[in-house]
Amino acid sequence: MRLLLAGGTGLVGRWLIELAKDRQIPITTVGRRITGDVENELVVDFADLPILPSADIAICTLGTTMSDAGSKPAFKAVDFDAVMAFARAAKQSGVRHFLAVTAVGADTESRAFYSRIKGAVELELTTIGFDRLDILRPGLLLGKRQSRRFVEQFLQYSSPAIALITRGPWARYASISAEQLAGALLALCHETSPGIFYHQSPELQSWGR
Repeated sequence: MRLLLAGGTGLVGRWLIELAKDRQIPITTVGRRITGDVENELVVDFADLPILPSADIAICTLGTTMSDAGSKPAFKAVDFDAVMAFARAAKQSGVRHFLAVTAVGADTESRAFYSRIKGAVELELTTIGFDRLDILRPGLLLGKRQSRRFVEQFLQYSSPAIALITRGPWARYASISAEQLAGALLALCHETSPGIFYHQSPELQSWGR
């Protein structure tokens, strides 16, 4: 199994690289800067991607926040434009199975710009023509980021209380650790049934064990 990974310097991407090392799964990272943790790394501009190496599976964990991006266009440039550029390049390189991390609440009709963009990229990914497409919609991601995101830090500290209310119909909003999500991504790489599949936090927690 040969993997392409976009987003290797992020919270989930770093865990995915770590878990893949333990399982001796070769990864080629594709990003704006190197991770320093894998042998094969492509430093690229997502607005002008080169031809990517052939691979069996591509995983996209690219993502930012409105706060970090600084504007709606800058946010869209990462969470939609870069994701789609990577997906199209992966398809051209022969990838048949694509996995993407979006977010709970992704919806093209949402009032929230963040959720609309996540919904839009999910919809666009379905048009690429991968044999299998897995879209992962986690709730709050738990883990130590390199950058400080104060709202997320507050929510992480509050996660035990949040867990009490994210049950039943609210279970899809449940928090999940970045390590669990990375584990779920690698587990889903072994699934071969064709089609488009959407995964929420409760299911992802099971996959990531």
